[in-house]
Amino acid sequence: MTDEHGTFEHADYTTPRREHGYCTDDMARVLVVTSREPHPDSIVRSLAETALRFLVEAQGVRGDCRNRRSSRGVWHGRRGVEDCWGRSLWGLGTAAARSPDDAVRQIALAHFERGTQQRSPWPRAMAFAALGADEVLTAHPNHHGARDLLIDAMEVIVDDRRPNASWPWPEPRLAYANAVLPDAMIGAGVALDRTSLVDDGLDLLAWLLESETRDGHLSVTPVGGRGPDDRRPEFDQQPIEVATLADACARAARHTGNSRWTAGVTDAVAWFLGDNDARAPMWDPESGGGYDGLRADGPNLNQGAESTLALISTLQHGCRGKGNGT
Repeated sequence: MTDEHGTFEHADYTTPRREHGYCTDDMARVLVVTSREPHPDSIVRSLAETALRFLVEAQGVRGDCRNRRSSRGVWHGRRGVEDCWGRSLWGLGTAAARSPDDAVRQIALAHFERGTQQRSPWPRAMAFAALGADEVLTAHPNHHGARDLLIDAMEVIVDDRRPNASWPWPEPRLAYANAVLPDAMIGAGVALDRTSLVDDGLDLLAWLLESETRDGHLSVTPVGGRGPDDRRPEFDQQPIEVATLADACARAARHTGNSRWTAGVTDAVAWFLGDNDARAPMWDPESGGGYDGLRADGPNLNQGAESTLALISTLQHGCRGKGNGT
């Protein structure tokens, strides 16, 4: 799925759809999962370098970001501060904190810092950026740019919330990558030493995990979102929903040591292995790819980058949980 420019966004089964090109969203995810690997081999290191180069080239001098690139390496569209900007900072921050390569860490940190010149009005974009800022603060606790970004992100994510006993979610409908919001809140609360923010993030994650569980397995928000009165189950369910739940539960487990969050990671892994509403595995053992969506009659068998990276990310948390704690 990857050539000299990047990882192709879409696939027809296992064949890359080269005509659809690449996107920054996916390359940021590539940098996250490759940077998380504790003992990367030469292939993983090469993927990380390709992803870093892609993000550097996507970024403008003011820190904004393009998302679309053709298979010929030509960029399309204007730079902005949508999700691709936030995800790029997540990837850059993760590499700056975790890469075993000193040069990669330095380049990633420099471009993370350039990206912090910008702010987005969109909660998810700011949440993804906050995840990168949290990573940077683990390696550089006095990094003012990362700290300021966390503070500003929480203003976008938290301040407009209107808690409701029956629907505590800060939006009228669940949308996509939902668990990134409580994930960012928990991480920011710990980094900023704001206990109430950590507690609010844990409460919101607990509600989301419960609302996305049905008959003992995950039944996640479909591609069209979900409101308080929508019937269950719903399809097409997206692997990214499961991956963001695994990310958030892994963070909650590290912070609290509570087994409920470790169980959340286990349920996310189980969703990919077939413990889901269609009772169908959501990955291909031969290719190692993740399927693009769960329908009522089983998986969409195309294996695009987002779905495969969601699978890898979730399995990374599952492996850590079996080894030395999630």
